[in-house]
Amino acid sequence: MECNHPFRSLMFVPAHNERLMNSAARSNADILLLDIEDSVQPANNKQNARDNIKRYISEGIFKDKVLYPRINDRESGHLLQDIYQLTIPGIEGFVYPKATCGQDIYFIGKLLETIEYEKNIPIGTFKIIPLIETTGAVMNIQEICKACNRVVAVAFGCEDFVTDLQGKHDSSGNSIFTARNMISMGARACGVYPIDTVHIKVHDLEDLERNLILSKQLGFEGMLVLNPKELPLVHKYFSPSEEEIAWAKEMIELSENAFAEGKGVAVKDNKFIGPPMLKMAKKIMEKSKLIAKTNISNS
Repeated sequence: MECNHPFRSLMFVPAHNERLMNSAARSNADILLLDIEDSVQPANNKQNARDNIKRYISEGIFKDKVLYPRINDRESGHLLQDIYQLTIPGIEGFVYPKATCGQDIYFIGKLLETIEYEKNIPIGTFKIIPLIETTGAVMNIQEICKACNRVVAVAFGCEDFVTDLQGKHDSSGNSIFTARNMISMGARACGVYPIDTVHIKVHDLEDLERNLILSKQLGFEGMLVLNPKELPLVHKYFSPSEEEIAWAKEMIELSENAFAEGKGVAVKDNKFIGPPMLKMAKKIMEKSKLIAKTNISNS
């Protein structure tokens, strides 16, 4: 499923907290994850959260914002109200927590289809981002990605994962490295964006930067964010750098010139510019143009 916005930063916002909702509306996060799940307690606050989301949209406070509410899971008793009340204009899709297998996502997809039909909304309007929070979900990553064509991204939730693993957090991130790698590879294999886990130490920006370097090396498209102060670094690392853009332009130009001259491949510094390098260059330019377009529309 095509998306017309970047996935560099997906920032959680407790939807019952108007102070944090107002702060989020002023932020430049690519996507706001308006939370109705874990951070909204006690349970009677969940309707307050739904009402806030609807009111902020109707009043234009979230104008030009990409919104994905994090709904409650199938076992919660809150799921139907979450989806039925929030399948409205201004909502791009939903984050589904605690996905364990493809059947979870197939179920959500069919529920959305039923509600879209009842409300006379075009089928397929609302997208899905499953949260990968258990050992089973990591093992089933490709099944989850392929369960429904509404799935545009999957995001890693490390805290619940480590608890389910009965492992232990360590400063080097060894306990979650394999899971991060599997999620990124599984998602990319299915043409779905992999989104890295939150950085728990929100005030340690040096540690955030170390994690971002690794995250980009592992192939992640973006990161879950807890605090607006993380956004500048997150956007820096998940946006093509000036050097990357210059390299991409050169690769494309050299390849086009070689093709025009009837040569099989271009050569740069005695190295062949093969199809994988050209494909990478084109992806860099596509991402750069999408980010630029988004920045213009939000200015």
